[in-house]
Amino acid sequence: MILGIETSCDETAAAIVAQDGRIRSNVISSQAELHARFGGVVPEVASRRHLELIGPVIREALADADATLDDVEQVAVTQGPGLVGALLVGLTAAKAIAWSRRLPLVPVDHLRGHVASLYLEPDPLEPPFLCLLASGGHTLLLDVRGYDDEHVLGTTLDDAAGEAFDKGARLLGLGYPGGRELDRLARDGDPLAYDFPVARVPGLDFSFSGLKTALLYATRNLSVEELEARRADLAASYQRAIVRALVGRVREAADSKKIAVVGGVAANSELRASLPDAALAPLPLCTDNAAMIASAGRYAAAVSYPGYLGLDAYASR
Repeated sequence: MILGIETSCDETAAAIVAQDGRIRSNVISSQAELHARFGGVVPEVASRRHLELIGPVIREALADADATLDDVEQVAVTQGPGLVGALLVGLTAAKAIAWSRRLPLVPVDHLRGHVASLYLEPDPLEPPFLCLLASGGHTLLLDVRGYDDEHVLGTTLDDAAGEAFDKGARLLGLGYPGGRELDRLARDGDPLAYDFPVARVPGLDFSFSGLKTALLYATRNLSVEELEARRADLAASYQRAIVRALVGRVREAADSKKIAVVGGVAANSELRASLPDAALAPLPLCTDNAAMIASAGRYAAAVSYPGYLGLDAYASR
């Protein structure tokens, strides 16, 4: 069995996954309420909270799997990208467990982990396929040729799709996490009420900065009463523009390939409805979790004891 550990942002997560892809346990402790008062993740606050939670979360994951550390054959942990302080908590915990048990350790790229969420039971997807990875920090179009072989076809030139959702929610006075709140509000609005732009950039890249500016212009001259009356329509129209940008690029690149969607934005209801033929990450595996990290650990190279003690975290690719 593989123990997976994930602490790249504001979720402290641990999971036990079997080598055949069965999830034995998947525990996630979210810090969303802790950061809501700030309107976003505060790195130092996140790191300190990870320190408090990492031990209890790992113990709960083992208990849920009816396992002990004696049953763990390998440790997989997120090495990056992410918030370095947060990553170091998980990486240090993984090193300590692996070293104390003389186990191999697999350092996992967080983005590769999102793709590996598609390889888990009960409905694993086999490569090759085209994958849209859309989250709060990343928007990538990937040509997945094998379990450990992905090639970037397109990326965002400025903001990630998830960041665009969160900042749009902030402009509309919604709570945190913004993407979920905006999605909920948009269901009551008219997506055709506002004609927000969809950026057309060369190749298969994305751009969302102009869209955010358009929403800013649409809201800044509204009174409090007017904004309240039009908030749902603004949310629906803004969401539609983001989804159109994502789906348009996917359709442009797909050709005859299978399509898959992963990452936090994959939980968006309109995006899921707009790609009915795509393999979608299960909702519990869309946001950051450790089962996907353990899944990626099945295909990445393990570092033998004690060579991993010198591993460091990285903030970006």
